[in-house]
Amino acid sequence: MAIDLRILEVQQPQLEFGSPGQYFDPKHGLLNSGPFDLRFGTAKKKNIQIGIVGTTDMINKAKNWIERISNEVGPTVQQPYNIVFPGFDSAFHANLSFNDAWTGAISNRTIEEKLAIRDAYQRFQEIVDVYDNEFKIISNRSNKPDLILCCLNDEIIKACWSVTKVLSKVERKLISELKNQSESKQLALFGEPVEEVEEDLMFRDLRRALKARAIVHNIPIQVTTNNLLIDSLKSQDASIRAWNFSVAMYYKSGGIPWRLKTDGPETCFVGISFNHLKTTHRHLVRSSIAQAFSNKGDGFAIKGENVHYDPRQGRQVQLTRDQAYRLGNDIITNYKDHTGILPMRIVLHKTSKFSYEEQDGFREVFSEIPVVEFVNLMPTPFRLLRIGNYPPKRGTLCTIGSKNYFFTTGYMPEIATYPGPHIPSPIQVQVSKGVDIYNTCQEILGLTRMNWNTAGITSGQPVTFFFSRNIGGIISELKDETAIPTEFKYFM
Repeated sequence: MAIDLRILEVQQPQLEFGSPGQYFDPKHGLLNSGPFDLRFGTAKKKNIQIGIVGTTDMINKAKNWIERISNEVGPTVQQPYNIVFPGFDSAFHANLSFNDAWTGAISNRTIEEKLAIRDAYQRFQEIVDVYDNEFKIISNRSNKPDLILCCLNDEIIKACWSVTKVLSKVERKLISELKNQSESKQLALFGEPVEEVEEDLMFRDLRRALKARAIVHNIPIQVTTNNLLIDSLKSQDASIRAWNFSVAMYYKSGGIPWRLKTDGPETCFVGISFNHLKTTHRHLVRSSIAQAFSNKGDGFAIKGENVHYDPRQGRQVQLTRDQAYRLGNDIITNYKDHTGILPMRIVLHKTSKFSYEEQDGFREVFSEIPVVEFVNLMPTPFRLLRIGNYPPKRGTLCTIGSKNYFFTTGYMPEIATYPGPHIPSPIQVQVSKGVDIYNTCQEILGLTRMNWNTAGITSGQPVTFFFSRNIGGIISELKDETAIPTEFKYFM
């Protein structure tokens, strides 16, 4: 029996920067043309104000690092994709500035006292509270900084990087009662609690908890550790650290490093993910938008509704029609708030298949949008071998019958190597009827280059999903009624 197998090479999308010209590598684009917002003229941000929170030792290290990247930082290891960092002003056409009013010094004694707490969960919470207090003080200044460097020393990271809640006897009893009631079908697992018990997250991550606190104060933070600030065997090459840190800091301060070159209609790309939220007496699934992006690069994140967890669903969580409608309405509202217009096209990404209910809800709320596309991006065990020393090229699309396997990572002729540590895995791409698979895959490639947390050539995953777990974890730290800004800079 003949196999219908086709292999195409999807053209790599280019990036646009400050002056005319298009580039494959963000670093070359910034070196030669500057950031995209140079095109805004006098509206471009020219001074980035930096706050710093941490112990005196970490604050001094952060200041030294900022001074270092204000000048040229050359690579110590020569690689095709590792090039000299020219200095922040040369790359971004902006200055970096400090102010004592934006510095929150935490005494070593305070940190030592908190780290001495025996209960890991309480210790974690106390450290978060200490940093949160400094965020609050700085954010309440009449002239607050654009972002805060949140400096964590090695002792804090070792003792508090993540924590798992140890259940009390009362909490264990509550879970047992809820489970028994669910199994006997007398009461759903997500009914009203049998007892009034304070509800805590079961699993917490320090980076996400700190970002959640900063979001409440409407100020983005950059978590900063010794791996960034000093040269060591654990650290990346200094030039790579300088590039990645500077791109993230520039974007979080309100700058636009680069944009995708697009010729199509105004498009909103949306990634829908589901965050499993386990607490001391519930297991919920919250639908959240990992993020939504315009083809101009404006990004925002939205927290969705809680969805009751059904173990029979496994990871295949679905929204009801009404939930999809309300989520779609939030997308439209936020898109218009950020861009000033409605999109002409909406592309929805999801790692599981869209149910008929979901499609109906989204189509109804997007009834005024001319084009609505549903795209499934699913993991797959499929592998493709290529003759020679390298794996398939990034951008390879292999179609077998009706199934499409697409490589967002792989060999890159531009740098004459494959920069990944493992065999590249494709994603299976399934599109709705009438949608062009080539154009879809080219857009996915472009979205892998919109991660402004790095100056690397690609992140592998499209930005609609890349930060989904991180965003879900941050949202889990916030109370449902908390009003938060949606700009993506707060979540990355």
